[in-house]
Amino acid sequence: METIFSKIIKKEIPADIVLEDDDVLAFKDINPQAPVHILIIPKKPIPTINDLEEADAELVGKIILTAKKIAKMMNIDQSGYRLVLNCNSAAGQTVFHLHCHLLGGRDMQWPPG
Repeated sequence: METIFSKIIKKEIPADIVLEDDDVLAFKDINPQAPVHILIIPKKPIPTINDLEEADAELVGKIILTAKKIAKMMNIDQSGYRLVLNCNSAAGQTVFHLHCHLLGGRDMQWPPG
């Protein structure tokens, strides 16, 4: 299924790319919820967390390590940051291509809001 993220991966839609390699792409969210709001996506199309398979374990780990690297690049690694992965509509997932939100640059409240 083609999504806005698959179009960004193919460079059919522009994005403010922060980091890219063979497996993942990270770019600034167009509707940021914090001063730093980066989306980290696998280039492999995986609709939701429920669609992950054992073979994807290394890829998921790479997404988390990419978030760590970007947090350091954005100077929020010491002050703190939040990683969010939503699964399906009731959890707030609007694009059905697995993605991790990296949020930082302000105090985060819990529960979110």
